[in-house]
Amino acid sequence: MTAAVVGAGTIGLAWAALFAAHGIEVTVTDPRDDLDAAVDEALPMLAAGLPGSDATELRRRISTTHDLAEAVAGARLVQENGPENLEFKQHLFADVAHHAPAGALLATSSSGIVATRIAERLPDEAAARLLVAHPFNPPHIVPLVEIVPGERTAEKTVEKAIAFYRALGKTPVRLRKELPGFAANRLQGAVLQEAIHLVLSGVVDAEELDTVMKASLGGRYAAVGPFESFHLGGGPGGIRHMMRHLGPGLAQGWQRLGHPELDAAAVATLVGQTEAAYGSGPDAYRRRALLRDRKQIALDAALRQAEND
Repeated sequence: MTAAVVGAGTIGLAWAALFAAHGIEVTVTDPRDDLDAAVDEALPMLAAGLPGSDATELRRRISTTHDLAEAVAGARLVQENGPENLEFKQHLFADVAHHAPAGALLATSSSGIVATRIAERLPDEAAARLLVAHPFNPPHIVPLVEIVPGERTAEKTVEKAIAFYRALGKTPVRLRKELPGFAANRLQGAVLQEAIHLVLSGVVDAEELDTVMKASLGGRYAAVGPFESFHLGGGPGGIRHMMRHLGPGLAQGWQRLGHPELDAAAVATLVGQTEAAYGSGPDAYRRRALLRDRKQIALDAALRQAEND
């Protein structure tokens, strides 16, 4: 199989590495002058997050070009990872649809723009092949891919996309409705909103907030999601018991959640605390990202083992 990855940022390069690790011939396209250098620099760290992969072997399956038409000409899948700008994506997919094979699956990694809007100017045949395939960072490791079809996306396109990402070892989840931000980012946004409120209110600092999350909800929700957790928390009575006894107080608690303003002072506080805890710059990023990836791989392996025991 052949794939084109449009956009050589963090997400696009991770997709390229994952595709190559599964034997797919990948062409990466981006107007950046340092395209080849960016691929070469990223692959060692990406390969470390793909057990059994070697950066040199991955590179043999990845070619580069600045020419979009050349990149997509023989692709069976086009994975777009450009800026979160509707006008940009509309123009880009018009070009992609013109140059890609008639049966190519057209996927956008957009984290918030729905497929219906992106496909507005496309003919029906092209719109039928376009959908959102939104990964969670880092996409070569975190299992989730949100599959969000547009109003004109064909059902066979959805089925094809789900089968493709599942074959890569991902966990595709189809969303039944389009809404900005989809599901995972909206959940993340809600948690981050209150996390920022707690830090700016002086309840905890940024590193302590991360510790609270990792030592409680983070581990719990990796094992069971919010609804199963709530259900189990009710004991034999389950969620019925929880809703009856805690539901009213839970609803009142929502009214007390913070709504922080991200003004200059707030941003300075958040940035200062976070950089003090985790460092800044390329070396710190590489060190922390590799540690994150090792933890995520170990967690996923442990969860799979527990499911199979």
